[in-house]
Amino acid sequence: MTDPQQDQVHLDPLELDEAKARELEEKFDSEIRFRPLSRFPGLLVGGLLVILSVFHYYTAGFGLLPEMLHRGIHLSFVLALVFLVFPFSKRGYHEPATSRWYRPFGITVLDWLLALWAVMSVMHVPLIPLDELAFRVGNPTTADVVFGGALILLLLEATRRSVGWPLPIIAVIFMTYAIFGTHMPGILLHPGASLSQLIDHLYLTTQGIYGIALGVVATYVFHFVLFGVFATRIGLGQLFLDCAAWVAGRYAGGPAKISIFGSALFGMISGSSVANTVTVGSLTIPAMIKLGYKRPFAAAVEAAASTGGQITPPIMGAAAFLMIEFLGLPYTTIILAAIVPAFMHFFGVLMQVHFEAKRNGLRGLRPDEMPDVKAALKRDWPTIIPLVVLVGILLSGYTPYLAAFWGITLCIAVGLLNPRNRLSIPEIFAGLRDGAKYALAVGAAAATVGIIVGVVTLTGVGFKISYIVTSTAGDMAQWIGTAMPGGWLSISALTLLFTLIMTGIVCILMGCGIPTTANYIIMATIAAPALGLLGIEPIVAHFFVFYYGVLADITPPVALAAYAAAGMAGADPFKTGNIAFRLGLGKVLVPFVFVFSPSLLLVAKGFTWPDFVLAFAGCAIGITCLGAAFSGFMLVRTKAWERALLAIASLLLVAPELYSTLAGAALIAPVLMHQIAGFRRAPVAA
Repeated sequence: MTDPQQDQVHLDPLELDEAKARELEEKFDSEIRFRPLSRFPGLLVGGLLVILSVFHYYTAGFGLLPEMLHRGIHLSFVLALVFLVFPFSKRGYHEPATSRWYRPFGITVLDWLLALWAVMSVMHVPLIPLDELAFRVGNPTTADVVFGGALILLLLEATRRSVGWPLPIIAVIFMTYAIFGTHMPGILLHPGASLSQLIDHLYLTTQGIYGIALGVVATYVFHFVLFGVFATRIGLGQLFLDCAAWVAGRYAGGPAKISIFGSALFGMISGSSVANTVTVGSLTIPAMIKLGYKRPFAAAVEAAASTGGQITPPIMGAAAFLMIEFLGLPYTTIILAAIVPAFMHFFGVLMQVHFEAKRNGLRGLRPDEMPDVKAALKRDWPTIIPLVVLVGILLSGYTPYLAAFWGITLCIAVGLLNPRNRLSIPEIFAGLRDGAKYALAVGAAAATVGIIVGVVTLTGVGFKISYIVTSTAGDMAQWIGTAMPGGWLSISALTLLFTLIMTGIVCILMGCGIPTTANYIIMATIAAPALGLLGIEPIVAHFFVFYYGVLADITPPVALAAYAAAGMAGADPFKTGNIAFRLGLGKVLVPFVFVFSPSLLLVAKGFTWPDFVLAFAGCAIGITCLGAAFSGFMLVRTKAWERALLAIASLLLVAPELYSTLAGAALIAPVLMHQIAGFRRAPVAA
């Protein structure tokens, strides 16, 4: 029943404060938290950030530069800025921005020199004429080795400063493997490479530092992040929240459901888990707590929902653009494939939130607490124009960066012309500056990932790891398959299942220490081939490793989105992370479903509507059962035996064989009958 104290609580309409959201994001997102800067370096950094945004905006609309030059300019800006804004250690964030002889303008002499040396090292290659560069690949000069070695060291340090230790350590391990290949055991043995050969491959070719990862960030990702910044500033984020409140706010546990719908809509233009969390969560988390949700649960709801931003079309963080390069598929194919899995993620969070609200008798929003959606649409309808045009251009088959160019252009036009939420010229420059902030950490990480990818292409270690994984999974399948009664699962199905489990675990562990984009690139290079060896279609394999990489944002011990939400809610971070992971378990099941039933991705080979309907229904029922099992509520409170049966049934519904599906349905039947009987005896108030 509804708690009478809830009826005495009044919730104010959710009004988005852009300045507060940006302040919270800088506080909780270490990738855009800069050291204190005095006036001159502050102006210098701000100016360089604006120039970087203008460069990408101009080239998106009027033509990209030659590949190496374009990527080189981008990386030189990124590394120089990283050394100027990220201190050597965390202590630098608390040091005053005062000048000393060894810290001119508050930045150490060493950092000024590192920034300058980074620009020289990066631009050495793009300035070499292409015909001359072709002859130097495989026969580097002394200058190439010196500048290349310096760039590798500078990249490792810049990445350590901006995203932490794990990614540089992984890169060092891979380089060590490349050099000492003759000392490796068993299948990992390879001829090895000298230091100059390694630098040559990583520095002078497009298979290393200047490879796909850096290219995607420099030609796709940057533009869409900039679009998201401007779209939010002209009021599109507020319109999304108003629409979310109108759709979901009236139902049980209203603010929590608003956070899910709002995060889904906002995630379409943000593509960042932390940005999504702090922007939407700045409004929904206090409302959830005020309504009666416990602090860790309120924070976890927002974190789990916000991680959906990276899997929600049309932006999807950087993944969609990377898939274009890796798979050679058009953008429309990628975003169509992402629709149903993204829906299933939000559906899974929604079901658990709904069950939790019903179990605790939490009310929805009253009419006086709801926004006037008609007034909101009348006020903010121009803000939809840039998004509609951007999606329209994408679906028409034009390049993604051209679509982003027109989206940004229309955002600025709407901001200048819309009298209800007009942007000033200084605010436009601030948008250009803030958009470029997001490029620094991901740019450094992408270039460092290029080192790992370069070692993989140089040594062939990716296929060796794939063979080890599939062989181990095959041995496990043989052992368990012979002990399983009735032959419910074939040896091939068990092999695939164990391969998926091991791959998913590795993806989560890797993602706990490195950004999602970097994690996806590494796993697409190393883990996806293992699934390919078992006959999995490439787009299915890539979506699998990407989804499990995203899970790291809500997986302790390094759950960035969950910890940001916990900080805003005043909740225990680790407890929040555990709850967020539980709420996001739908994202754990969905990849298994679309591997065994590829029709769920809509564009996979052999798609048929009957297969899609069966996969969709099975996935939805399985996610609902899993949510009920963890929430302890379905139609009424569940007993221990019901929760156990629901949890087992949810797993069986994912399996590919008819026997397991029927077994899952059989387990659900007694639970459902018992729940209906209990509901009839003691109906729960709506």
